[in-house]
Amino acid sequence: MYLIASPFLMYAYVRTSAMMWAMVIGVCMWSIGFFFEAIGDFQLRVFLKNKNASIMTTGLWSLTRHPNYFGEIMMWWGIGIYTLTAQLPLSLIALIGPLLITYLLLYVSGIPLLEEKWRDHPEFQAYAQKTPALFPKIF
Repeated sequence: MYLIASPFLMYAYVRTSAMMWAMVIGVCMWSIGFFFEAIGDFQLRVFLKNKNASIMTTGLWSLTRHPNYFGEIMMWWGIGIYTLTAQLPLSLIALIGPLLITYLLLYVSGIPLLEEKWRDHPEFQAYAQKTPALFPKIF
């Protein structure tokens, strides 16, 4: 928990306003992440309630197979970058949390577990070929 919470701990103990750009970038990233996670979860909840198809492929789910994980990662990186306003190089410790969350969702508990369940499903295979796993396809 200390590793994941490192951005909060760093900002709480050591801060300066010398890097305003990091604050702006961090807040923007967090906001984009919050949008993706909240809207993605809402769209999934509506889809599961109506269940017209077996695979969710509309809304944010047409841009990425895991908009909620993308949102979670963006929120943590936004917090991590925001905390770069603390004294460098000490504030780099705060990036341990976002790195750990990203690693866990990409390689351990998030995407691999979910996609393993659907790996052999033909509809999912077609969806996976045209839709990126994490980073949204904007164009």
